[in-house]
Amino acid sequence: MGIFAKLQSIEYALPENVQNNEFLVKDMTMDWTAEEIFSKTGINSRHIALAEQRASDMALVAAEKLFENNIGLREKIDYIIFCSQSPDYVLPATACLLQTRLGLRKKCGAFDINQGCSGFIYGLSIAKGVIESGQAQNVLLLNAETYSKYLDKADKTTRTIFGDGAAASWLTAETSEQAFIEGFEFGTNGQGANNLIVQKGRPLFMDGPEIFQFTLQVVPKTVKGILQRSEMAVEEVDYFVFHQANMFILEHLRKKLKIPAEKFVTDMADIGNTVSASIPIAIKRAEDRGILVPGNTVLIVGFGVGYSWGGCLIKL
Repeated sequence: MGIFAKLQSIEYALPENVQNNEFLVKDMTMDWTAEEIFSKTGINSRHIALAEQRASDMALVAAEKLFENNIGLREKIDYIIFCSQSPDYVLPATACLLQTRLGLRKKCGAFDINQGCSGFIYGLSIAKGVIESGQAQNVLLLNAETYSKYLDKADKTTRTIFGDGAAASWLTAETSEQAFIEGFEFGTNGQGANNLIVQKGRPLFMDGPEIFQFTLQVVPKTVKGILQRSEMAVEEVDYFVFHQANMFILEHLRKKLKIPAEKFVTDMADIGNTVSASIPIAIKRAEDRGILVPGNTVLIVGFGVGYSWGGCLIKL
């Protein structure tokens, strides 16, 4: 009898502070209207962390929601993976701080990974590895980002897109082959690093057109590779959930891949691009709306800063 990793449950948390498009137009004295921002990005508002709010604070809230809805889980967690490009400190690892703040047992692995838009995929891959190799039984995967702290307040390209947020995912060991996370595809091209970067003492820089071209090149190939690995056809996938970059990119990808709109989850209008947390947040919100249900097969792809990309299939 084999052991299989299953994505059991997701919760998420967003800062209470909201900046809508009207606020940005006034705050930045922009030449775009609120309607033009939405037409370019598909985003009406985004949640922004306060100066004193850290990535771990949002991860803590998301994890506590997960524990509230899964009685007894707190005592079972034996591994923490914290994924963020805006950790609390250079050292120690934020995962170590969260082990204590969440009241988890000391016999618990905990470490950070510095990964952006593909971070949820990387986290799933690691969690699957430690579970199916018998190293852990219940993994807490935390994705939390406060990119807003890196943004130039005068840069409309980035301020209109990025929002802050966190997701907490519980992965557990199952003996049923009906539960699976499989078909992983990964890719890296460090030559594109300067097109989405935070250099010391400077705000985040993003070359939107270059990111767009990179995305159109790698995502369709990644989807094809995932399906080939899993010996599946596009028609056999129930839903597709990509990194919620912006509506312009997602619509181009959907059309290029010929994915029906009703099978393609987009959910960023009121939260923006939450980087590594965007995919799990989109999955959870689609579940809350009754779109995704147990038994669905979902193909997910993350892409962006690095350049880094990856994807896989999940059976909910």
